Amino acid sequence: MKISYNWLKKYLDIPQGVEDLAEVLTNIGLEVEGVERVESIKGGLKGIVVGKIKDCSRHPNADKLSIAKVDIAGEALLNIVCGAPNVAVGQKVLVATVGTELYNADGESWKIKKGKIRGEVSEGMICAEDELGLGDDHSGIIVLPEDVSEGTPASEYYELNDDIVFEIGLTPNRSDATSHWGVASDLAAYYRVNGYPDIQLSDFINISESKPDNAFQVDVKVENSEDCKRYTGVCMSNISTTASPGWMQDLLKSIGVRPINNVVDITNFILHAYGQPLHAFDADKIGGDEIRVKNLKSGTKFTSLDEKERLLHEKDLMICDAMDKPMCIAGVFGGMHSGVTESTRRIFLESAYFGASTVRKSSTRHGLRTEAARIFEKGSDPNITLPALRKAIQLLTEYADATQASEIIDVYPDTIKRSEIILRYDQLRKITGANVSNEKIHDVLEAMDMQVELLNANEIRVSVPTNKADVTREIDVIEEFLRIYGYNNVEIPSVVRTTIKTRNHPDKRKIQNTLAELLSANGFNEMMGLSLVESKQYESLEQKLVHVNNTSNISLDIMRPDALISALDSIARNLNHQQSELRLYEFGKTYLQGEDRFVESAFLSLFLCGQAKPASWRDATERTVDVFDIKAWVHMILERLNIQGYQVSEIENSAVFEYGLNYHRGKKEIVSFGKLSEKHCSNFDLKQDVIAAEFDFENIVEMASRARTSIKVLNKYPGTIRDLALVIEDSVRYQEIRDIISKTEKKLISDVQLFDVYKNDEHLGKGKKSYAIKLKFEDYNKTLRDKDVDKIINSLIDRFGKELGAVIRS
Repeated sequence: MKISYNWLKKYLDIPQGVEDLAEVLTNIGLEVEGVERVESIKGGLKGIVVGKIKDCSRHPNADKLSIAKVDIAGEALLNIVCGAPNVAVGQKVLVATVGTELYNADGESWKIKKGKIRGEVSEGMICAEDELGLGDDHSGIIVLPEDVSEGTPASEYYELNDDIVFEIGLTPNRSDATSHWGVASDLAAYYRVNGYPDIQLSDFINISESKPDNAFQVDVKVENSEDCKRYTGVCMSNISTTASPGWMQDLLKSIGVRPINNVVDITNFILHAYGQPLHAFDADKIGGDEIRVKNLKSGTKFTSLDEKERLLHEKDLMICDAMDKPMCIAGVFGGMHSGVTESTRRIFLESAYFGASTVRKSSTRHGLRTEAARIFEKGSDPNITLPALRKAIQLLTEYADATQASEIIDVYPDTIKRSEIILRYDQLRKITGANVSNEKIHDVLEAMDMQVELLNANEIRVSVPTNKADVTREIDVIEEFLRIYGYNNVEIPSVVRTTIKTRNHPDKRKIQNTLAELLSANGFNEMMGLSLVESKQYESLEQKLVHVNNTSNISLDIMRPDALISALDSIARNLNHQQSELRLYEFGKTYLQGEDRFVESAFLSLFLCGQAKPASWRDATERTVDVFDIKAWVHMILERLNIQGYQVSEIENSAVFEYGLNYHRGKKEIVSFGKLSEKHCSNFDLKQDVIAAEFDFENIVEMASRARTSIKVLNKYPGTIRDLALVIEDSVRYQEIRDIISKTEKKLISDVQLFDVYKNDEHLGKGKKSYAIKLKFEDYNKTLRDKDVDKIINSLIDRFGKELGAVIRS
C-alpha cells in the first residue's frame, strides 16, 4: 500500500522528518518497505526558466521557423530557433536551456543541445505545454503574464509540490490502516503518548449535511441484510464532468492512481483518503429508480466495466435495479451499462458496508482484485459510510457544480456497535514486560479512541472502535497497546535468567542440515512449497483435511495433507519455464485431522524428472530417470544416517504412486519411493514421469539416534567372489533372495550384488526371469578354501530351489 507524505500532512501536523517518520511507521506495525520521491512533473522543470523575447524574425531558410532573441537574465541574449505560430516580441515564455533534460509522453528523456537548425544557431528551446508535462496543448508556446521576472525558475512559478511516498507492507489484520486517514490516526495516537501530547488530528467525521432540492429520488431495498449490513446513498444532479482540481490529481498520481475526471477522482480520493469505497451509478440507467441489494441465480450474465461477460454465482452479492438487472458486483466491480460517462448529469452515489467474506469470495471467483475489494475483505468500518458520503457530497458540490437532489438514504437496521473487551492490568504487564502505570495504560488506549471503564482494581472494560475489526480478544488489545506505547520503550531487565536445556542426540536440525548439504552437493536444489493448498486435489481425503479460512486466497483452503502431490504445482512451473532436468528436495510438514486432534508430521521428499544425465558428446545415450535412480539416493541417505535392518515391501493400491517400494521397520514407515500416479500428474498437465521419495523425517531421526557405528580392521586375508544365475518366477522379488542368503550364511558372505536381470520367454520360459548375483566371501581369521565356499554355495542353491523354485542357469 502506498502512503503519500503530503496527503498525511492534510490530516496531521507531522512533527518529524521523513526518515524519522518511516521509523515510527515501522514501529507501529506499518512496516515501510520502500521510500520514493515523486515529482508532480517529471524532471521537476529543472533547467526551465522564464525568458522575455526581445526580438523575433523569420528564419532565412525556412518559412515556418522563427529566430528569437530571448533574455533570461543572463550575460547575453539567447539565439533560439522556434517553430511555434504564436511566438512574438515582448512575450514572457518558458525556455529550456542547453543541458536541460525533457521527457516525452512515454517518460523517456532527451537533452537540449546547442546546435544549428537549417543553418542558424539555436541555444535552447521555447516550450509548449505538452513538452514540459504541464498539459496536452501543442498548438503554441506557453505565454506567461507580463509581471513575471526574467530568469525566474519555472519550478518556482508553478509552485511544484514534490512528494514522498512510503510503500507500506500492510498485513491482513490491519483493517484500520487501509487509508491515509487510518494511518494518520495511528500516527496521532503514537505521537500523543510519545512526547507530543497536544498533537491534533483534523476532523472530517462531523461534516454538516447540506440541504437537498428533492429533484429526484432513488429507493433502496436491501434483500440480503446478512452480507450488506449498511447501505447509504444519495442522489446528485446537475453534474458537470470536467478535470478534477490540481491538488487532487497530484495526490492521486503520487500513489499511482491515474486521474480521469472530477466524479471518478472524487470517489477514488474518498477511497484512499478515508478507506471507504464509493460507487457512482448513472441515475438515468437505474431501471425503475430503485436499487436492490440481492443475490441472483447462478449463471446470470453480467457485463462488467472491463467489457467482459461474466456468469454470476448464486453467492455473489449484486446491486440491481427494479427489474433485477445486475449493475454491480457489490464491493468489487461495476457494470458497463450503469457507469458514469462524460454525458452523465445525474448520479446515485453509493457508500455501503459489505461483508468481508462475500466480497473476498466474489473477488477471487471472478479474478477481480480491486482496491475496493481489498478494503472490504479486510473488514471496513461500518460507521464511516455516512461521513465519507457527506465528504463526497461536499467535494462534488465544490468541484463538479453538483446539487444534492435527495435526502441521504441510510439503511442500517442493526447498528454495529463497538466491541467490549475485559483487560487485566497484570496480564498486560506480564505479556508486554512493560512496567507501566494504570494511568499510562488508559492514556495509550484512549489515544487510539478506545474508551475505558474501570471495573475493579485489576480490570477495565475497553470499548474498541468499529474500524478495528481484528481486535476481538484481550491479547489483541494488549498488542494494540504495545504498538502505540512502543516496543523500544519496554525496559530491558538488568539481569536475564535462562535455563540450560538439553536435547537428544542426534540433533534434528543437525540431521536436516547434514542431509541438505549432502543433496545440494550432489546436484539437488532445495524447494519450499506452500503450507496452504487446494482441497480439490484431495477429494479422497475429505474427512481428514484441515480446512482454513484463507482471507488472501480463497482457493488455497486447506493445510497441506501430503508431501508429494502438493509439490507437483512447483514441478509443473519449473518444467513450463524450460527447466527440464529436475533434482529437487524439500523439508516440510503435513497436516491431517485425527480422531481428536490435528496431526502434524515432518517429511523429507525427493523428486527426479527428465533425463538421467545431461547430453554429452562423449556419451550420446539418452535415458530418463526411473525408480532405480531414486532408489540410489534413498540408499545414500539411509547409509549416511547408518540406518540398517529394515523390511522391504511393494507399494500396492496407492493413490499417490503408480508403483514403488516401501522401507519400514514393522509398522514404522521409513521411506516410500516410486513413480508418481499418472492421474495426479495429468491434473497438473505434466507430460513427463515424476519419480519421488517421501521419508518420514521423525522416524529417520529416531532411527539415526539409535544407530551405532562399528569399527573393524581391514581383512588381511584374501576373499573370493562367486557368481550365480538363478532362473525364477517373474513374481519373485530380489529381496526374497537377499533374505535367504542372510539366513543361510551371515558371517562369511560380506557383500551381495545384483548385476544382471534377463527376461526372454523363448530361452527361459513364459513368466520366467533370470537374476545374476555376485557373492563376496571373506573370513577375518583365515584364508578361505574352495570347499568351504562350495559348501555354502550348494546350501544356497538347495534353499533357492526349495523356497523359490529357482533353477541354476548354465
